[in-house]
Amino acid sequence: MNVYLAVIIASLLGSWLLGALSKLLNVKAQASQPPIEFADTIDSETYAKSRSYTRASMQFSVVADTINTALTIGFILAGSFNWLDIMVRSLDMGPVPTGLVYIGSLSLISGIVGLPFEVYHTFVLEKRFGFNTTTIGTFISDRIKSFILSMAIGGVMIAAILFFLQKTGPNAWLLCWGFAVVFTLGLTYVAPTWILPIFNKFTPLEDGELRQTLEAYAHDTGFELSGIFVVDGSKRSTKSNAFFTGFGKRKRIALFDTLINNQTIEEIVSVLAHEVGHSKRGHIKKRLIAGVLKTGIIFYLMNIFLDSPGLFAAFGMEHMSIYAGLIFFILLYTPVSLVLSVASNLMSRKHEFEADLYASETTGKPKAMISALKKLSVNNLSDLTPHPLTVWLEYGHPPVLERIRMLSTISK
Repeated sequence: MNVYLAVIIASLLGSWLLGALSKLLNVKAQASQPPIEFADTIDSETYAKSRSYTRASMQFSVVADTINTALTIGFILAGSFNWLDIMVRSLDMGPVPTGLVYIGSLSLISGIVGLPFEVYHTFVLEKRFGFNTTTIGTFISDRIKSFILSMAIGGVMIAAILFFLQKTGPNAWLLCWGFAVVFTLGLTYVAPTWILPIFNKFTPLEDGELRQTLEAYAHDTGFELSGIFVVDGSKRSTKSNAFFTGFGKRKRIALFDTLINNQTIEEIVSVLAHEVGHSKRGHIKKRLIAGVLKTGIIFYLMNIFLDSPGLFAAFGMEHMSIYAGLIFFILLYTPVSLVLSVASNLMSRKHEFEADLYASETTGKPKAMISALKKLSVNNLSDLTPHPLTVWLEYGHPPVLERIRMLSTISK
């Protein structure tokens, strides 16, 4: 068997097996009774519902991963990549347009395959547990908007990368790296104003006690905000959330309307303080640097394998091309991606603890942060006792119980 093919198939199967094992262990790790820390927040009925939601989510994920892995391997072994390449080449376009059509076609196929899973997750699984508020119209609109944005933004990115690789010689990967970094930063800068409002309505938080308290906290900690907005998250789900967007002077906080409805002012201030902590502790810069380095690693490795005859032979390709090589490299990159993802999650969990500490120190109210975390967990039916392997593989945040116990040592 072709060595590249063996590595790719083994990586896909290994990733699937590790994920399935993680989810099986996670279901078995669920405690029959809620942790003592949640005795004042969650009743037996809600906890039972939370366990059922975790099991249902894990089962759905395993089924989806199994089908997707099987289809991907089947697509490879059936020579479908070569068949599609022949079809696209018959259109007799230039290298860059041909590459865009080829990669776009694969993206479209992937989207069509994934659509039934999205429909089931939204309208069956999430609805069964009382989360879904998405209408069919909103769902369809979201998918159309996402498709158009992906084609527009992704098209520009891929076209530039194909051009650099086609025209600029052995150091093309450096140009690709630089362009990808600049392009991504540009998107981050314009996203709050031009992209996110395409999907959600961002309304300035009305003047009142909550806004005044949040602005006072931001002022006291020297954190400049360009605005505080309410997001109509309830149009899609009853789950709560909050996030920062933008950077520099365009930083703004977005609070889901569901969060405002379910949390006290002190708790919402703690949520804001946590997000401010990420900035004050340098987490945003560190993640940015890590992201830049990761992008560089990807393009460097891609430069090594992109024109390997063995890689194209693994997919039964009659012709070698840069655009097909990009796709094949992504599949070959699977184990490296897993390692980098685990490392990224480890760093992210460390940052979350530090942001919790910052919130506790600057507000002087660790109990408010604890209360906010409890309410968010109960409202979202979060898994309170995840298995360590699941945390290691998937969690960018520490398990909520670990965060609460850490904060509890401060509040005593």
